[in-house]
Amino acid sequence: MIRKSEAPTRLVLLGHPVSHSLSPIFQNAALKSAGLSASYDALDVVPHDLLRVLRDLARAAVAGNVTIPHKEAVALACSKLTDLAQRVGAVNTFWHEKGKLVGDNTDVAGARVAIATLLDAPSLHQVRRDTKSPLHVTILGAGGAAAALLVALEAFIPVTITIWSRTSDRARALAARVNVAVTIANDAKSAVAEADLVINCTPIGLSGTDVPVDVAALKPTARILDLIPRAGETEWLRACRAQGHVCDDGVRMLIEQGAASFERWFDIVPDRASMWRSLR
Repeated sequence: MIRKSEAPTRLVLLGHPVSHSLSPIFQNAALKSAGLSASYDALDVVPHDLLRVLRDLARAAVAGNVTIPHKEAVALACSKLTDLAQRVGAVNTFWHEKGKLVGDNTDVAGARVAIATLLDAPSLHQVRRDTKSPLHVTILGAGGAAAALLVALEAFIPVTITIWSRTSDRARALAARVNVAVTIANDAKSAVAEADLVINCTPIGLSGTDVPVDVAALKPTARILDLIPRAGETEWLRACRAQGHVCDDGVRMLIEQGAASFERWFDIVPDRASMWRSLR
């Protein structure tokens, strides 16, 4: 936790691309509500410039968030990681302590809230479902967000998890690193066929009309969580809704992880109501 004397005056979101991001909107609303003079802006950083940008930010003790495709690279660049960030192998929240880059992962907390809300679960922590049948979850993608979701899903018991990634070796390496038992699917359609909950962690849908998997491949009762940080719903989510699926566009997870980040930076619980209002 940052001491108030070290609280940042500038916050950034590192990603590529980031022009679509909602984070500056709700984080600046939270800063204003808290009476803080800090600012939050999106910084588009191509991968080969990331280390240089991190060095520049360190000189000014800038803190912030990390999104696609830099979460794992920032984790490797940190001098210190929280236990959770080390396990996940991905950083979405960073700050500086005495010039050293420190990384944490608040995606796990955000994911737990988003999943529990989508499933109408009675609790956000250590969820015990009133059935002996496991919750079948399919995760599409094997990056930093997928790693956070694997850890978050440990709270939902019983649960079985399937992962599909364009690179199966990457999915296997992810499961081994996080130490969560999963099934690796060979193709997206078979991965979602029996899933009660399907979570899109791929960048598919960030722009254009591509979809991660055909809606027709989904079980009719499947619930959908699409984590694409796009203003407005993706084509895939709209198609899922049109077929009667219960869906969430990931904004709840985005706000919850952002609220947890805010607490790391300032040791203050942000006004979530102001964050939600800013997006409406």
